[in-house]
Amino acid sequence: MKNFSEHIARKIVNQSFFVENEDKLHQQKIVFTNGCFDLLHCGHITYLAKARELGDVLVLGLNSDASVKRLKGPTRPVNPQDARALVLAALEMIDYVVVFEEDTPYELIAKVKPDVLVKGGDYEIDNIVGGDIVRERGGVVTTIPFVDGFSTTSMINNLKK
Repeated sequence: MKNFSEHIARKIVNQSFFVENEDKLHQQKIVFTNGCFDLLHCGHITYLAKARELGDVLVLGLNSDASVKRLKGPTRPVNPQDARALVLAALEMIDYVVVFEEDTPYELIAKVKPDVLVKGGDYEIDNIVGGDIVRERGGVVTTIPFVDGFSTTSMINNLKK
């Protein structure tokens, strides 16, 4: 089990990793997505699997605890960022998890320089943060439809009943 644990730990990186390994990483098609991923559910898994199919490497930008609180309110996140990062890094389809502190991943996207930027179906492609960076480099910005009936908010609300 030790090797598996080490494998997971290597997948959790800091932002400088992408600058330091740019040449090596860009020998492959990089897909980037981001989010809070507070309570992982089958909608997340389906979304991440489809995102991974768009390229060779899937980088997940994970909102920090402070960022989640600002975006979702004082009772969130349910799970702390280190726990969320570990669970996500354990997923086969994710190659790298990187936490960001800002409200948007714009600065992180500038460092990762993905070939594909993907978000959930509730986003309009022209309004996806970082889309300008990706398009300027000849990349693609796209969305993946949600799986109906699954959301972290609905899970939390069901627990309150």
